[in-house]
Amino acid sequence: MAIPLLDYAPKTQNERVSGYDAAGDDLPKIFSSENVLSAGDMDDLIEAGYRQIFFHAFKSDREPFLESQLRYGQITVREFIRGLLLSETYRRSFYDLNSNYRFVEQTVQRVLGRDIYGEREKLAWAIIVATKGVSGFVNELLDSDEYLDSFGDDTVPYQRRRVLAGRDAGEVPFNVQSPRYDAYYRSILGFPQVVWQTTVRRYVPQDKQPKAGDPALYMDLALSLNNAKGIIPARVSTANVNMSSVPYREFDGPIGPTPTRETVEA
Repeated sequence: MAIPLLDYAPKTQNERVSGYDAAGDDLPKIFSSENVLSAGDMDDLIEAGYRQIFFHAFKSDREPFLESQLRYGQITVREFIRGLLLSETYRRSFYDLNSNYRFVEQTVQRVLGRDIYGEREKLAWAIIVATKGVSGFVNELLDSDEYLDSFGDDTVPYQRRRVLAGRDAGEVPFNVQSPRYDAYYRSILGFPQVVWQTTVRRYVPQDKQPKAGDPALYMDLALSLNNAKGIIPARVSTANVNMSSVPYREFDGPIGPTPTRETVEA
């Protein structure tokens, strides 16, 4: 006998209260199959689904069979999201590398588009994962009244009410708030890594960048020639110099007699 879902009371009002939001870049873009007019629109919808569930899908993470079914109208967007949640990639990246509580928190954020209400809701869904498995937990979320009322069969889930008029800053995105790997597994995988920069980078506006023929373009070449190391002459002691092999210059001038080899050697 399966344990029924525990009752939990919502602790936030952001997602439950409908408000007026002015159009802007901060509001999430809604992708729905009802607005698909071309193949490019369908590509954008599929990418939005991958971005919502996986945050980023590599070539090996993609599900070509699900994409083909969605393109030809054999499944709905909700079934496409269900397939991504039940895929081997999602199980390997989220379920296998996290506890049930963290897995519940991440999945609720991505599917229902809101943060977890509290520890009681986390415990309630963790019991479903323990008794019905991952597939039963995913089906419970996608078949819930909250999901159907918020997204239905045709809309890709998104983070609801992230920007509030009474706040200076909106809510943190779910992929930043709850990353794919826990701190323990991030330390095993070796990230984040600290990258030290030995040079200071600066931004130069395009209108102030040197044009063709500007002497500034040849500054690096001039500095390289100036700092180039030439041939270092050999150091010879004056005691080892053979004066007979030293060339001399005959001088004809009004001052004094012309120097000869004998006078030089003397």
